Amino acid sequence: MRLPTCLLSALLLLPSVVAGSEDFDYFAGNRQLIRNGVQAVLTCNGLFTSERTLQQVFKQELAYLGDTAVGKASGGNFRVNTARRWVSVGGGDDGPEVMAAFREGIGCVVMAPGMTTEDIDNLPRLALPPPDRDPVTLPWPDGDLVTSAPLPQGISADVLQAASDWAFNRDTPEQDTVSLLVVHRGRLVHERYASGFDVSTRTRTWSTAKSIAATLIGMQVDAGKLSLDAPLGIDWLPELNAAEEDPRNTITLRHVLHMSSGLYPVDSFGMEYATGSGLAYWAGASSTRGMRDRGLVRTPGSFWDYENYDTLLAFYALKRSLGADQPYLAFPHRALFRRIGMYNTLAGTDRFGDFIFSSQVYTNARDLARFGLLYLNDGRWHDQQLISERWIDFVRKPAPASSVHGNDYGGQWWLVPDERKDEVPADAYSAAGNRGQFVIIAPSHDLVIVRRGLDYGNQGFDPWELLREVVKAFPRSAQ
Repeated sequence: MRLPTCLLSALLLLPSVVAGSEDFDYFAGNRQLIRNGVQAVLTCNGLFTSERTLQQVFKQELAYLGDTAVGKASGGNFRVNTARRWVSVGGGDDGPEVMAAFREGIGCVVMAPGMTTEDIDNLPRLALPPPDRDPVTLPWPDGDLVTSAPLPQGISADVLQAASDWAFNRDTPEQDTVSLLVVHRGRLVHERYASGFDVSTRTRTWSTAKSIAATLIGMQVDAGKLSLDAPLGIDWLPELNAAEEDPRNTITLRHVLHMSSGLYPVDSFGMEYATGSGLAYWAGASSTRGMRDRGLVRTPGSFWDYENYDTLLAFYALKRSLGADQPYLAFPHRALFRRIGMYNTLAGTDRFGDFIFSSQVYTNARDLARFGLLYLNDGRWHDQQLISERWIDFVRKPAPASSVHGNDYGGQWWLVPDERKDEVPADAYSAAGNRGQFVIIAPSHDLVIVRRGLDYGNQGFDPWELLREVVKAFPRSAQ
């Protein structure tokens, strides 16, 4: 989600009644429900996907919730079952109990209120065969075997270390860097982890997943299975007579990838963590129903509005393009992850088995660096063209409606704003997610930079400032 975490506690603690005004919070129950779900999902994944301790989870993953967290690491109105790998939060005065359960190959799936442990076995799971070769023995970038060697001539080790210190030693604890990777010309030249994290630690990508989703969608466009400018072909809700006359049929794949669908906003304008995708992310609602049940309020393509459901509409179109012949749950692994060595990556679903590719992906820093390398190499991985250069051109071209804030958004990727193109390499672009997740591509400097964070509060970590610091270590003679 785009929402700055400094607002999360405030949103969850909105007063129910403001005297003499129209500000009665009719969604207070939703906010409490979603709060419990946020804690259940982050705790479940923290324990069983990231393999961290409950104390670590409360200190860092749940810092996101601020004062609204239920209980403390020492105890509270939550339950953890390590044998069956589930977590439940809430009940009674704390609002509806919400449970999340770890599922093989998927990560933690949130359940609807009223569901019990008896329902866990019916949740989606994905059993994948082991890799043909052990990634530990495969040389980077296909695997995790990294050979130590001096930095190439022209790269300043001191300046690179200073950039790393800049990322880790922030002047506020709310900017919590947990890993930093720098890849130059395909070589891993810097790798650093905070205490409690290592090369294997998987954390949530948040909206960095949107750029991964766009890659998979691009593969289907390249294959002729989807078209950027054809109608999405969505069966909109509610079902009405004369569905062929529904004005939403004018929405194209390009519109939703540009965050310019024109559909009614449900994840912005103060409704974050109350309606919309929040109910699918954290409360067990169907993502495919929610995203299709929005009316058209603007001409598609005319207004930029960051909505998780726009991404999910695009991915729903991908699902429909697969037909019955290609297993949906295995598609990201078969088409992308396993082809570039992203063996540590889990793509999460809702309880109905639909991917939440707007946020719910768990992976480690090296897998994201591999993903960045694919783009740096113009879509090629060794001798295979996995995504076309034409698609990369599309995701890097500003969405027309983003012109009002500096042409800083393309096709599910963030671009250097116009006003900052004299400050950093103007050709850079970045996947970005809440709590400080960034995969920065700088083609002119042959660089991929991955920064993972567990930021909270006011956040404010600036990826373009990080890029500015890193490129200082790479003078022209090293490029």
